[in-house]
Formats: sequence, structure tokens, C-alpha cells
Amino acid sequence: MCNEHCNEDMMFRPRVGEKIPSYSLKAFHNEEISSINIADYKDKWLVLFFYPADFTFICPTELEEMADLYNEFKKLGAEVVSVSTDTVFVHKAWHDTSEAIKKIKFPMASDPSGDFSSMFDVLIEEGDDAGLAVRASIIIDPKGIIRAIETNDNSIGRNAKELFRKLQAAKFVYEHGGKEVCPANWEPGKDTLTPGLGLVGKI
Repeated sequence: MCNEHCNEDMMFRPRVGEKIPSYSLKAFHNEEISSINIADYKDKWLVLFFYPADFTFICPTELEEMADLYNEFKKLGAEVVSVSTDTVFVHKAWHDTSEAIKKIKFPMASDPSGDFSSMFDVLIEEGDDAGLAVRASIIIDPKGIIRAIETNDNSIGRNAKELFRKLQAAKFVYEHGGKEVCPANWEPGKDTLTPGLGLVGKI
């Protein structure tokens, strides 16, 4: 689903291998309110970090962990953008009052209409939590292609270190043109695999 901010690819579906469309959002960042467009992050890796709501319980633990790792994400050439359906003013208030959220240096995007969350199929549409996003992490490569999607029930917090590891793996595969792939629990420096018939039945 797109609104007036989405200006391309009206048939976008949030699947691995799909290219994301451009989309403008307001964000609270560096003590200011600004407009960002996810298309502006081309040539960089982008991690969209959807969460349900500001001033809640699990969310600050996740966002604090992301804030603690933010410089490591940047060293990989990646940007992190957190997203909830709160307004930028609520983001600012939370940033001003929470010791955990004060650590955040990445853009905190606002999706009060829910259109952006709906476009990525992470918006809750029914029940007590209608209008909130589920916990979702989306890794997008420098060409704007989705490389990983993780979604959790809102009662289950995520692991930023595992998300960072996935980014490392996605970056390795991207830089090697898919000729080398990463097995379970791969980390930089460990052995990779070369796809081919020679591996079949030998692992």
C-alpha cells in the first residue's frame, strides 16, 4: 500500500529479492525534525527496524541495544532507521526522557498513518494493538533489494547482535556476487561455501 509519498512501484510486495520503492517520512534525528526518503539510502545498506510504540517496555531494550551497536553498523556502510506509528513529537519526548533512548543517534522515523508499515506488511490491523507495527527487521542492500526479513510477535524481543551478524553475511555474499555463501552461524573469518553439485550430499 502506498500513499502520496510513495512515487514508484505501486505493486511492491515486501519479499526477499524485491526492490523497495521510494517513500518519504518525517523523522526525529540529531535533535531535529526532518524529512527522509528511503530511496536516499541507495549505495548504502539500510536496516529498517520497526517496533510497536514509544514509551513501552520491550521496545527501549531493543532500541538501546541497536544504539549500542550503531557505530558497528555504520562501519559496514549501513544506516539504521527505526520506525513506529508514533509522531515525531512523541519520539522527541521519549528521547528526552528515557536514558536508553537518549543513546539513539540514528533517525527515528514516524509513520502515524500506518501506510509505510502497511506497505511492508508489518501493520497490525485488528485487535487491541491495531495501528501498531509488529517487531520487524528488514535488511536492504545498496541497490534497494530486500535481503532479509525478520518479524516477531510483539511479546518477543529481538537480538541486535544477530541482526548485525545477518548484515555481515548479506554484505559478504553481495560483495562476492553470490559465488560464496554463508552457512549457519557464519561470522567473518569463518569458512564459506561455494555452491555447486560437488557439495550435494557431502555436508
